[in-house]
Amino acid sequence: MTDRSVLRALREDDLTFLERLSTDPEALGPFEWPGFTDVQARQRRWEQDGFLGPHFGMIAVTDEDDNAVGIVSWKSEGRGSPIGVTYEIGIAIMPEHRGRGLGTLAQRQLIDYLFDHTTANRIEATTNGENHAEQRSLEKAGFTREGLLRGRSFIGGRYHDTVYYGLLRADARPSS
Repeated sequence: MTDRSVLRALREDDLTFLERLSTDPEALGPFEWPGFTDVQARQRRWEQDGFLGPHFGMIAVTDEDDNAVGIVSWKSEGRGSPIGVTYEIGIAIMPEHRGRGLGTLAQRQLIDYLFDHTTANRIEATTNGENHAEQRSLEKAGFTREGLLRGRSFIGGRYHDTVYYGLLRADARPSS
């Protein structure tokens, strides 16, 4: 995988791709599929702000031909700190594009984007305790494993542990 830019703003023609996240259990995979969700919610959000609001954003992860093959998202967390200090990120890459380093590259680029364009001091990510590929990806992107919450999520008819990761601006940019 090269260091080419893989992130771009979502376009209206990506809405069909996004619909797959709401209708295809295989799209998000066994660690993230929450069940069927409102397909029209994405259309409404697109019409509201194109998925780029002041405290939440979602952009496309693209292949070599600029086709959307995944998404990355972020939301500003205000728990215990002012909004804009801590962001939680998420990622979804379609199954046919996993395992080639695209997720790690997209997460690194999202980290750079947030530290370049927001007041973020801390970026957080969570993943299913059994999702070892995502745990490796987060660690390659610079995150530190900070904890495990037992039985925190319910997916596929059973409870799962959730692993927490964190990255501080000073960790990612020591001279800042």
